[in-house]
Amino acid sequence: MPVAPAPARRWALLVMVGLLGGLLSGLFGVGGGAVMVPLLIWLLGVGQRRAAATSLVAIVPTAIVGALTYGIGGHVAIVAGAVLGVGAIGGSLLGSRLLRRLPIGVLRWMFIGLLGVGAVQTLIDIPSRDSDISLTPVSVLMLLLVGVLMGVASGLLGVGGGVIVVPILIAGFGASDLLAKGTSLVAMIPAAMTGSGANMHGHLVKVGDGLVVGAAASAASWLGVAFAYRISPFISGLLFFGLMIVTMLQLAYRAVKLRGTED
Repeated sequence: MPVAPAPARRWALLVMVGLLGGLLSGLFGVGGGAVMVPLLIWLLGVGQRRAAATSLVAIVPTAIVGALTYGIGGHVAIVAGAVLGVGAIGGSLLGSRLLRRLPIGVLRWMFIGLLGVGAVQTLIDIPSRDSDISLTPVSVLMLLLVGVLMGVASGLLGVGGGVIVVPILIAGFGASDLLAKGTSLVAMIPAAMTGSGANMHGHLVKVGDGLVVGAAASAASWLGVAFAYRISPFISGLLFFGLMIVTMLQLAYRAVKLRGTED
């Protein structure tokens, strides 16, 4: 377990974690927690549960900035995002409750499995930039269920859930990569807010740390969106695949090597 750094260095590390998380948030339409959680653990000596809770606080402003930036470019499906968000609220409350009760190893292996499916799907489906999300009674119900899954991942692991939702929106709902990212960020906002409220009630998070990380992440988010506009869907898919593989590997490492040693 890393030794906690001195105060001045600690604040600098929090800002660095936020900048990296925000860049990835804007680029991939994720909350950035896939990077922020392991960095909080490795660099600042934060336990898994508190790292997840801190990341979730940071995701709130980051997702707002990213969603607004995608929205300005017309790459947000408001209705689909709202439906996802409704499901995510309930899922986030459930995930936050499980965070306080389930063994850490179980949480990791659940998420690793979901990431593996999403990673494969990312390479199979290369979206068109002109694709949209078609809304029917069946697709609305499916979006609601996906939102629940997003919220559970958010509350459990301190991620926004975008690493799960973006591939599903592309492969299952025919969205373009930009539309999937922007819509994912919209849905992430209520999920992260709800989960953060539950975590604060459970005394799992230092709000100040989360706000510092979130402020830095928000500042970097727009740059990630700018990069997303300039790369092709194929390159975007490859980069997203790489992000998911790295996340899977670090989760698997901690699940195997550090089993039973963390709070």
